[in-house]
Amino acid sequence: MANAQAPSNVGPRYWTVLVGRALIAVIPAVIITFNREHSAQLGLVVFGAFALASGLLLILTGPRTLTVATDRSLFLIHGVVSMIAGVLALAVHTGGHGFFLLIVSVWGAVTGFLEIYAGIRVRKRPLPAKDWLFTGIGGALLALLFLLLPPNPVVSVGLFGAYLVFLAVFLPIAGLSLKWDAPRQHRTAPANTAPANTAPNDSDSL
Repeated sequence: MANAQAPSNVGPRYWTVLVGRALIAVIPAVIITFNREHSAQLGLVVFGAFALASGLLLILTGPRTLTVATDRSLFLIHGVVSMIAGVLALAVHTGGHGFFLLIVSVWGAVTGFLEIYAGIRVRKRPLPAKDWLFTGIGGALLALLFLLLPPNPVVSVGLFGAYLVFLAVFLPIAGLSLKWDAPRQHRTAPANTAPANTAPNDSDSL
C-alpha cells in the first residue's frame, strides 16, 4: 500500500500570511535602498515600523491559519517579540547605532530560532518546513552578521535592507507555491487514506 503523504500544519489560507509578510517588507526595503542616508535613526524607524506591522500580522493570522497548537504558540511568541521590538525601536529611535545593533540582533536571534525550530518540528510535512527554515535562517544570519561585521551604520542599515529584500522576494514565491501546491496534493492523495490518520497533531513532531 502506498504511504500517505504527511498533511500540512497550515490551513488553506496560510499562503496569504506569507504574501502579507512580504508586502510589509517591501516598503521599508524600498526606503532603505533608495535613501542615501543610512543612519542609525533611519534604521530604527524603519525596523520599528516593519517589526510592529509584522508582529501584528502574525498575532492576528496565526490562530486562523495554523492547525497545530504548538505552531500557533511559536508564531504567537514570534509576533509578540516582534511587536515589542518594534515599539522599543520607535520609542528610542534616537538611541544610536549601538541600540540599533542590539535591538535587531536580539530580534533576529529570537525570531530566527523560533522559525528554525518550527521548521525542524514539521520537517516530515510537505509544505511549511522549508519556508520556515529559510526565513528563520535569514533572521539568525542577520543577527550573526550584526555581531561579526564592523560597527558601521551604513553597513548595518544596508544589511538590514538586504534582509528585507530577501523577504520581499522569497515570501511571495513561497506563498504562491503553497497556494498552487495544495490542490495538487489533494488530487494525488491516496484514496484509501482514512481522514482520521491525516489530521496533523503535535505527536507527529519533535
